[in-house]
Amino acid sequence: MSYLDYSSDQTPTGWRKILYLNWPLVFLLASVASAGLLMLYSVSGGRAEVWAEPQLERFVVGMAAMFALAFVPIWFWRSISVVAYVACLALLVMVDVIGHNAMGAQRWLDLGPIKLQPSELTKIALVLLLAAYYDWLDLDRVSRPLWVLIPVVLILTPTALVLVQPDLGTSLMLVAGGGIMMFVAGVSLWYFGAVIAAVGGLVFAVLKSRGTDWQLLHDYQFRRIDTFLDPTTDPLGAGYNITQAQIALGSGGWSGRGFMQGTQSRLNFLPEKHTDFIFTTLAEEFGFVGTISLLGLYTLILAFCLYSALTNRDRFASLLTLGIAATFFLYFAVNMGMVMGLLPVVGVPLPMVSYGGTQLMILLMAFGVVQSAHVNRPR
Repeated sequence: MSYLDYSSDQTPTGWRKILYLNWPLVFLLASVASAGLLMLYSVSGGRAEVWAEPQLERFVVGMAAMFALAFVPIWFWRSISVVAYVACLALLVMVDVIGHNAMGAQRWLDLGPIKLQPSELTKIALVLLLAAYYDWLDLDRVSRPLWVLIPVVLILTPTALVLVQPDLGTSLMLVAGGGIMMFVAGVSLWYFGAVIAAVGGLVFAVLKSRGTDWQLLHDYQFRRIDTFLDPTTDPLGAGYNITQAQIALGSGGWSGRGFMQGTQSRLNFLPEKHTDFIFTTLAEEFGFVGTISLLGLYTLILAFCLYSALTNRDRFASLLTLGIAATFFLYFAVNMGMVMGLLPVVGVPLPMVSYGGTQLMILLMAFGVVQSAHVNRPR
């Protein structure tokens, strides 16, 4: 448990806090967002008003929110963790009841000028609550069964609400993010080994059940598995998206075709080219050099977050920073794996690059909380 006194002279006050901002992190976030604006300008055929301008407006608002949240005392986030979690659960229930339906999924709340996706907020609220929980919990009780069961319930409750929307991608990210929080908090590896063994056994049983009287999945679900393993089995149907994405990835070569010269996106072969599959546009236009540069920016963002967490003497702030960094990592790792055919297509956007107001704003606000932990740490 953390016993640091935040009212002492150890922490910076007033305008001095500006000096203690993690400025490299600010510049890295701005660099990634700038790359996203270029890609949105490109996929719209040079019309900024379609996607780039709205995204820029949201980025400016999000950056302002990040700076504002950076100056909030870190104890405030601990104190509202339970309220934030419960509020997100209520919003998820509202989505299931009166949510806005689009493309076969009911994931948004229509608030007039904006459409809010509560599942994105839930990722951060879950991290907030688990950080507060493990900050409160004595270290010698972290791996005891009862105290392991509590965070499992906290993770699975919003996961179930998101899964019925349906949103498999976000559900998996909630589970993975919660699992990472439990890992960094010090939960015994035996629990993780048991979960991995159980999942492996379930996958084996599902595959073995195919064609038997006790078949565990429907035939169409097995066909989806076949398509994931080999998209060429149905290149014009279920495998179309990933097939076109792989063509775009391969056609970029070392240095790419050039800005706004990508044929796959310009000729509308790429599906969801401004959201989930925008990474393939970057790969086609800027090639290996462009993709590795973006990956380098993402890695540096993680590095600065990890350094901030590991040098922070407050357990809550450290766990909170690690949890948000893990959530950010899951965003780009799942998206890149998805468009490269390494993971199933589950609809996870590329952070700070894909078009989407809720994802961009909430990520920037989450990094505002990271800045709060960094600025207000005792020195």
